[in-house]
Amino acid sequence: MLSYIIPFIILILIVVFIHEYGHYYFAKKYGVGVTDFSIGFGKEIFGWNDKSGTRWKICWIPLGGYVKFFGDRNVFSQADQEKMLQKYNEEDRKKLFVIKPLYQRALIVFGGPLANFLLALVIFFSIYTLVGKDFTPAVINEVQKDSPAMVGGLKKDDIILEIDGNKVKSIMDVSKYITMSMDEIIDFKVKRSYDELIFKIKPDLVPGEDNLGNKMNKRMVGIKLGAYNNEINHIKLGPVQAIYHAVNEVYYVTVSSLKYIGGMILGKADTSQLGGPIRIAKISGQVAEFGVLAFVSMMAYISISLGLINLFPIPMLDGGHLMFYAFEKVLGRPLSQKTQEGFFRIGMFLLLSLMFFTTFNDLKDLGLFS
Repeated sequence: MLSYIIPFIILILIVVFIHEYGHYYFAKKYGVGVTDFSIGFGKEIFGWNDKSGTRWKICWIPLGGYVKFFGDRNVFSQADQEKMLQKYNEEDRKKLFVIKPLYQRALIVFGGPLANFLLALVIFFSIYTLVGKDFTPAVINEVQKDSPAMVGGLKKDDIILEIDGNKVKSIMDVSKYITMSMDEIIDFKVKRSYDELIFKIKPDLVPGEDNLGNKMNKRMVGIKLGAYNNEINHIKLGPVQAIYHAVNEVYYVTVSSLKYIGGMILGKADTSQLGGPIRIAKISGQVAEFGVLAFVSMMAYISISLGLINLFPIPMLDGGHLMFYAFEKVLGRPLSQKTQEGFFRIGMFLLLSLMFFTTFNDLKDLGLFS
């Protein structure tokens, strides 16, 4: 159990700290007072005060964190601004979040997700420059008999160039693009001799296990891959190439995640693969056994997910506050306190529903539900 918990706590501490530091950085940049910087919720384990009076602390429940601003009752509400101003002298008023211009408040809120995307960029950039990136062309070594690949027309020695319009730059890309595709038909662009051909393959959905032994429904086309001319092409990249591929990876993961969420809403995606803290903890422990590189890579993907989820226009998330600011920009005034509270109730319901659903999937994954 400890082999799962410790890597999970390390991962969450880093990713949440980076997220909250994004809020903190822009708050300090625009002169907003910060009274608390907390990693985790509940009772404080330990902490300290810095010179500006901010209490930095770690709490017992490591499932998130928060930055509390000076004078914070409802930090993202402007509806009661006049009442708040009366409580403070002129010097203290300058530190209040609610009196800041709209663009500054928006940047302070957006700073958290932005920091998560930047963390992922830094991780991918570091891996590509220090360890390298695989560019081994994917060659089909075998097409299984009567498989979707054989029915669709793929043949041995075909070099896979694209899958659903995504360029295949290495063998690793093939399983990734097949897994992330939600369409009933997958387009394969291959090079055969001197010709480039496109084949439409309808994958089978087969109960199986991922590389870590976790149950999942796998999309199978029935091919076995090998390296082109049996040569592995693993290259350390220069700074310009590394940043290009790092940005491309963050973009791909973000777009694929949005497509997956859209697919779940439309009933096309497999909702059983959606997990919560228990599944993340389990996978964190499993990945940590493969070494630091695999664990850090997972951290990048979790950081992207956290940044993306927080941008959803759901009250209580950063995206919900940005949604309020959009209303404020259009209307020329903030929404009333009553309207905001109504939105927050809806947001609470949606988040609790999501937590219940992901926890149910986690427990089912552990075999507690059949």
